[in-house]
Amino acid sequence: MTPRINWPALAAGWALAYGLLALYWTAGGAGFPFGAADPDPGIEKGLSILGGVHRSTTAPVIAAVALGAALVAGLLAAGGRRAVPARAGAALEAVAWTVALVLGVVVPDYRPLVALGHVPVLLAGKPFGWPDGVSVASQLPWPVLNQGILMAGGVLFALAALAHRRARRGACTTCGRAGLQAPGRDPARWGRAAVWVAAGVPVVYAATRFAWALGIPLGFSSAQLRDMAEEMPGIWWGGAALGSMGLVGSVLTFGLIRPWGERFPRWIPLLRGRRVPVALAVVPAVVVAMAVTSAGLMFARVLYLDPDAGKLAMMGPALLWPVWGAALAVAVAAYRIRRRGGCRSCSATNGLRVGD
Repeated sequence: MTPRINWPALAAGWALAYGLLALYWTAGGAGFPFGAADPDPGIEKGLSILGGVHRSTTAPVIAAVALGAALVAGLLAAGGRRAVPARAGAALEAVAWTVALVLGVVVPDYRPLVALGHVPVLLAGKPFGWPDGVSVASQLPWPVLNQGILMAGGVLFALAALAHRRARRGACTTCGRAGLQAPGRDPARWGRAAVWVAAGVPVVYAATRFAWALGIPLGFSSAQLRDMAEEMPGIWWGGAALGSMGLVGSVLTFGLIRPWGERFPRWIPLLRGRRVPVALAVVPAVVVAMAVTSAGLMFARVLYLDPDAGKLAMMGPALLWPVWGAALAVAVAAYRIRRRGGCRSCSATNGLRVGD
């Protein structure tokens, strides 16, 4: 038997710590990461839902919400099949899921996704002094790091809600199995459909970026393309580079349903033929799913506030990103279910049903 991780307790600890940090901001402490304290240009114009707030009024609200979330997580940690009535338990889980969504994809904006794309490039180019004048620290200022902390809290609350639901239904809180396989719940089928959706959206995005890099006026006039290229040299090729990263992600997504996503291919030295660790596929995919969803919601918010034709052409493909994120999350869930081995906590095997 392996020790079970008490996700509700971890979520409660996270919320308590953030609530105390918010109380520090309320008392005048430095480091409030929202509103005027966020130096990112245009953050008050829809890029962040908290872009226009003030510390004096918002910090106390954040503290109260965080401490309330800590209480909810604490009740989940103490709860189980008999600790609270079924309806009350379901209500607590609904609150936890709401907190998870707000922290994980609603409050963050596009900058965590930008950091995911830029930081690896900067680390790879650092030994060669490229790009000049751009540092990793510049991509990860405190407001962006804070968004990463919020996203981590969102993951903890999602896992807390899931663990409580499993316990409430009498399933293993580690693997989620309970009883025999139910008919019609084959994860391979719905996982395959989700993978195709998750792999298709970045292709649409990449197509627009490649078109602009090649001078094809897709959504813009030729004159607008030239003017923007003169005003911001390299903008279209930079977009093509990001589109290329999206295509790489699209290809990797198919690993969630292909054999090479379970065993390393023969052409990879040292690792060929070995099993791919489940976390190696699941963790990056979950991070990307959250990042693209939050970025997509931000672009939708910006276009809603300012429905300019030029912005629609530039940001339009990103409106599909929440679909990308949701499909990727479903595909990862199917992959995780399919890759489960025997559970050390309940001694179950893959022939048993998911209890959630």
